[in-house]
Amino acid sequence: ILATACRSILPMAISPPAWTNFRWTDYEGVLFDLDGVITPTAEIDEHAWGELFADFDYTEADYLAYIDGKPRYDGVRSFLASRGVTLPDGDPDDPPGDDTVCAMGNRKNVLFNEILERDGIAPYPGSASVLELLAERGVPSAIVSSSKNARKVLTAAGLATRFEVVVDGVVAAELEVTGKPTPGTYLLGAEQLGTDPTRTVVVEDAVSGVAAGRAGNFAVTIGVDRGAGHDVLLENGATFVVDDLAELLLTGRGDD
Repeated sequence: ILATACRSILPMAISPPAWTNFRWTDYEGVLFDLDGVITPTAEIDEHAWGELFADFDYTEADYLAYIDGKPRYDGVRSFLASRGVTLPDGDPDDPPGDDTVCAMGNRKNVLFNEILERDGIAPYPGSASVLELLAERGVPSAIVSSSKNARKVLTAAGLATRFEVVVDGVVAAELEVTGKPTPGTYLLGAEQLGTDPTRTVVVEDAVSGVAAGRAGNFAVTIGVDRGAGHDVLLENGATFVVDDLAELLLTGRGDD
């Protein structure tokens, strides 16, 4: 009986991770989200959102459910809707305040930049190692971020010259490209990088981001779990999920 039980358990115990056969060099290019994938910007971002919504009993769960990965004004609308609050959209030029969606989004931006300037930021070590690997192997990569602060974050992290292609909230607004969870910005990133989406990898930590990767029919959408949860990322479009990109540097699993 014991032998039978062990045989039934063994396949599950030794089942390899879904990413075992993944190789970065099998693809034409890689599109990285920034916040939560390359840099721990989400910590600064969430702190700023927390200050913005301090009067609404804001929690970390709210960030993941209503804000993470979305353009700033969409995040404001989504969170306020969760509290049954509706504000006029206003105009992107509205001064920071509380009277319109844009005013609140602009106030959040001020808070974010104050924290970024004060505390600085460094890339995740595993992500930095992956960027080095891609550079060594000649695999082009780009940043696709909903944030309008992407270039400031890249500069603060010492990565200002690392990416020739950066599709951020500023670019999306100028070109009127819809953001995540629709695939518009990722498709634009692939176009500017000169790669075919079906031969391109998307790397995301947000539910809206993995959904965009799936909607854009990209070759692989890697979910990086920074709190959203493996199951949630898989359900919303991730091909597979890792806790950190360092897992894809293990011998025979991305570095060969």
